Amino acid sequence: MSALIAGLAQSLRALDQHGLRRRLRTAETPCAPQMTVDGHPLLAFCSNDYLGLAAHPAVVEALREGAARYGAGSGASHLISGHSRAHVLLEEALAAFMSPSIAQARALYFCTGYMANLALLSALGGRDAALFSESLNHASLIDGARLSRAEVQVYAHGDVAALARLLQASTASRKLVVTDSVFSMDGDLAPLAALQALCERYDAWLVIDDAHGFGVLGAHGRGALEHCGVRSPNVVYMGTLGKAAGVGGAFVAAHETVIEWLVQRARPYIYSTATPPALAHALLASLAIIAGHEGAERRTHLRALVAELRASLSLRRWRLLPSETPIQPVVIGTNSDALDAAAALHAQGLWVPAIRPPTVPKETARLRVTLSAAHRMQDVARLAQALNTLEAAA
Repeated sequence: MSALIAGLAQSLRALDQHGLRRRLRTAETPCAPQMTVDGHPLLAFCSNDYLGLAAHPAVVEALREGAARYGAGSGASHLISGHSRAHVLLEEALAAFMSPSIAQARALYFCTGYMANLALLSALGGRDAALFSESLNHASLIDGARLSRAEVQVYAHGDVAALARLLQASTASRKLVVTDSVFSMDGDLAPLAALQALCERYDAWLVIDDAHGFGVLGAHGRGALEHCGVRSPNVVYMGTLGKAAGVGGAFVAAHETVIEWLVQRARPYIYSTATPPALAHALLASLAIIAGHEGAERRTHLRALVAELRASLSLRRWRLLPSETPIQPVVIGTNSDALDAAAALHAQGLWVPAIRPPTVPKETARLRVTLSAAHRMQDVARLAQALNTLEAAA
């Protein structure tokens, strides 16, 4: 074995010793509550398919129709020849959908949310900019901040007063406040209305990653902006389309001038092959569901599932974090205890992932329960009973 390979093998053994080795599991059935994974039937509480649209018949049929109409791939980047009529229609539909929260809205479709965040922060940043980043931001925002070449300052989770002091002290010619809306490992919400007020006061961009809010929050599913009543020309909004929308990719919605700047300067957009048009065509069907009566019914059912789980859990040593979103984290503590709990649930046919550092802080390893509108009340009852029994026996 070469020294290079031996060094990596030693590092992998160190991950094993600390309970930090990640493992790939192979799903053999569509994304749904009832799945077959590595040959075993499981009731899954681990996907971000919040509205249960990933296997929705109308979305699946739209994907088939899109492939028949546009083919399997785009063939090039958007600015060469890969920008399809399907992309245009999706972007127009997303802009119209988000227009009550964003003035003169225009939308731009990206391959992934990670790519969108890298693109918008690198395009809006620069050496003359200052970027103020929430301490619990997603890795894509952290990496985007690094690529932005801006001066980066981190403010404590939800600490609006600390952010205000940083903004007041900054002499940068361009300022960006960057935050998740729903924090993916805790399930709580950023104080977006207060952040909006600060950004307008100090003439800063407010960049919001609404990966876990789009489609779920707000009376019409427009996400955290609608839920928190935020509307400002300073807002640059990123929503993912592989979670509540059930398909894939992401979009940035902002004032049309911002989007045109991204087209001209966002390197991850300019130099990437465009997403297959069939996905954009399928997303038109997803968006119609989200915006319509069925979407409202699914959001209502999802809220009821969240309330049922929280009411049914009677934990004493483990800690259910305060969250009204489909993300319901149960903090256990050590890596080994969290892994043992996940394994015990798996033995009962329940798939709940153990989340460990560096994704979460040390000694806060947790079970990350995520609910979907495709779950039934009896599914939630089964999970709650298993968690209550497991904690009592631990």
